[in-house]
Amino acid sequence: MKCRMGCGACCIAISISSPIPGMAEGKKAGIRCINLQDDYTCSIYHCDDYPKVCRELRATIDICGSNRDQALQLLEEMERLTDPG
Repeated sequence: MKCRMGCGACCIAISISSPIPGMAEGKKAGIRCINLQDDYTCSIYHCDDYPKVCRELRATIDICGSNRDQALQLLEEMERLTDPG
């Protein structure tokens, strides 16, 4: 499956614990990444400092569902289930 253009669900729903450009402390789940543009594309996607966690995340039906709303729901649930707190 290819990443759905204009989705950006992973750029909002997931947490990133490592520093990313513009967010030195990473980002919490549910917080919009500073690199997510208004059209829901990533401004640093092709840059060398594109985060490893983002680079390694692969679009699959289990993660992305069949539309953006499903992707947000599935990723939020994944975050909830894997939250160590």
